[in-house]
Amino acid sequence: MTNFVDQLFSMSNDNRTEIAALGEFGLIHHLTDNILLQNKTSIKGVGDDAAILSAPQNEKCLVSTDMLVEGVHFDLSYVPLKHLGYKSVVVNLSDICAMNAVPHQIVVGLALSNRFSLEAVDELYAGMLMACNHYGVDLVGGDTTSSRSGLVISITAIGYEKEENIVTRSGARENDLLVVTGDLGGAYMGLQVLEREKAVFQSAPAAQPQLEGYDYILERQLKPEARRDVHGLLQSLGVRPTSMIDISDGLASEIKHLADSSAVGFDLYEEKIPVSPKTIEAAKEFNLDFTTCALNGGEDYELLFTIKPGDYEKIKGNPSLTAIGHATADSMGCRLITRSGEPITLKAQGWNAFYS
Repeated sequence: MTNFVDQLFSMSNDNRTEIAALGEFGLIHHLTDNILLQNKTSIKGVGDDAAILSAPQNEKCLVSTDMLVEGVHFDLSYVPLKHLGYKSVVVNLSDICAMNAVPHQIVVGLALSNRFSLEAVDELYAGMLMACNHYGVDLVGGDTTSSRSGLVISITAIGYEKEENIVTRSGARENDLLVVTGDLGGAYMGLQVLEREKAVFQSAPAAQPQLEGYDYILERQLKPEARRDVHGLLQSLGVRPTSMIDISDGLASEIKHLADSSAVGFDLYEEKIPVSPKTIEAAKEFNLDFTTCALNGGEDYELLFTIKPGDYEKIKGNPSLTAIGHATADSMGCRLITRSGEPITLKAQGWNAFYS
């Protein structure tokens, strides 16, 4: 398997440009000189001490920040830098989408060690700009600094929406239906494949990676997509969620977050959880239970939300949306109803950066 650390950081001197040769401001100019703004809300981008933004009339501004730290959130032994750049933007845009809002801008902060050449940073930024272009988002500012421990990426996403359309985690009520977009568990299984191939490479560097047939789950892990489309879909269906969150840390964890914020319980039906056949196939290969992968895997970046019972007919049969449970009294807690009908207390065992 190609070792991306060797490939990207151990280039020949003829192909490697040291960042120190440009300096901080030279690097920023190099990375941002050709960025064009595409949103009317972006008045002034990179080049001054601060960006100038203009919120649309009668809309509120939403801001979210995430950090990705090498060795904690990603492993450069198998994550290409262009994919990492794309993913780092997507995970932040997903937070804006999870408020039923539309992302417009991002601000990027990078901490780089001297392992990184200019060519490597170009790859990272190319992925970021690819995501910006795909989602119609402007990169309007940021910062760079040195790092003694590895790569750190900090991205702030900014979005806008009318106040009456914004959805928080706290609006679910008893009998509301629990709905999820897409399918779950694929990103986790993609990670299992990558970790397996890394272990094979470490024990036998001449071995070729066995990645054929895993395209879907590898893309779910390396190049996830934010569900920006759901905002328009729900509007077209005439549905306003009562609560909403994105699935970054696992379905079980996110259900618990909605429950805690809304002071309700939830019954989740195992047979209703959408899982791709490719994910099921990979889980069986790794001797894993695919329901557990969907519950605790994380990084799917699908949206989980609740709707009023009367809105069910509006979403029924839509291939992008699946009703997987309903809200109950707070005293009932969060339960998984197994395929055999047995209620089991739902435990949140997904990603935790301070314990994983």
